[in-house]
Amino acid sequence: MLEPEQLSLNIPDTTKPRVVIIGGGFGGINLAKKLSGKDFQVVMFDRQNYHGFWPLLYQVATGGLEPDSIAEPLRKMFGSDDYEDFHFRLVKVTQVHPETKTVSTIIGDIAYDYLVIATGTKPNYFGNDQIKKFAFPLKQVPEALNLRSQVLQCFEQANMTKDPATRRSLMNFVIVGGGPTGVELAGALAEMRKHVLPTDYPSLDFNQMKIILVEGMDRVLPPMSEEASAKTYKYLKELGVDMRLGTLVQSYDGQVATFKSGDQIETNTLIWAAGVAGALIDGLPETSVERGRILVNEYNQVLGFDNIFAIGDIAFMKTPEYPKGHPGVAQPAIQQGKLLGKNLKRILRNEQPEPFKYKDKGSLAIIGRNRAVADLPGNTHFGGFLAWFIWLFVHVMALVGFRNKLVVLSNWVYKFFTYENGTRLIIRPFYRRDERSKRKFFEKYDAD
Repeated sequence: MLEPEQLSLNIPDTTKPRVVIIGGGFGGINLAKKLSGKDFQVVMFDRQNYHGFWPLLYQVATGGLEPDSIAEPLRKMFGSDDYEDFHFRLVKVTQVHPETKTVSTIIGDIAYDYLVIATGTKPNYFGNDQIKKFAFPLKQVPEALNLRSQVLQCFEQANMTKDPATRRSLMNFVIVGGGPTGVELAGALAEMRKHVLPTDYPSLDFNQMKIILVEGMDRVLPPMSEEASAKTYKYLKELGVDMRLGTLVQSYDGQVATFKSGDQIETNTLIWAAGVAGALIDGLPETSVERGRILVNEYNQVLGFDNIFAIGDIAFMKTPEYPKGHPGVAQPAIQQGKLLGKNLKRILRNEQPEPFKYKDKGSLAIIGRNRAVADLPGNTHFGGFLAWFIWLFVHVMALVGFRNKLVVLSNWVYKFFTYENGTRLIIRPFYRRDERSKRKFFEKYDAD
């Protein structure tokens, strides 16, 4: 690999207004699509070369899907003649400089006419460095693959130990956070315990496998309605998930999870789905940031600037309907990206931009086969098979690329009739830096 000093951004000069987009998530790609044509030069930076459909990461982590079925290369998405002046660079942005209208990356700087920050979120450990060190987050594809390897390695080793206490620790899974990611992951693990793992490991007693879902509030799915929470609680109980509500995790050292109450549970796997924080970039003044997100007005302009915008999860737009900002799901990012694309064209024509109005299309969560909950517009709430079917349809349609839609749909249809859970492959063994014994165990195979 070349060193950073051997590289440059290599973006062609232009006489057109240059729009720099930081982030290739839902907001970034929808903005770039709206800017197609000859009016702008569009430059996109991201630390990965693909757009991922993160609501399905938990299925990658549990072996239900392969990562390439929920991701699409950014260069493929913008490779047609419609995007003749679109330029993608796989690089980390280190700082923005509003005073000089430039952006710094690890391989050089670039000037912008309009800057759009669409960096999304990152896990929030609330200052607990020990949990950060040992817990498993689930925000990116590599993290999902790490978790999948960890889960499968736990069962492989549980199958090879004679010590009951060690086996129980390997078969205990703690999920911190009762939001959509937490409940969907708990449901997926519970269905694996019932339908998949006993066939793979017939010598293990899966009555000993515990799935503990920890939530600090008094109900699961706090962002959704109380009706949805109640149904989700019922479904998880039916699946045998141990739910601990009103409970906080105080520490985790890789072996023992300790709760605020003083209770402890031995586990080799603690999954962190308890919260997120904005993935901020250095350079904006403190007055433009609140609660870890970037303050924007109704046009998604960063407060204090007329040529810097923020969209999606990183943007904090206060409205009477959403005084704490819009929900951290895909739809606000998609809608803001599309509208900002239109508004930048309006600004170029010296026309008044249109203010953002969020159109809530509802919320969905799946808790296993034939079990899901739905909150739809009009104060409509229901669960069961219909909500499950709607969840499947919405998520297939939201995937980018026909191939991905086809692969995911075929996987789900096959799983529906067979209960078979995809590819349970340990592609790359996972071990923590402190787990020397585990590293030695797998290095024997790697050396061959």
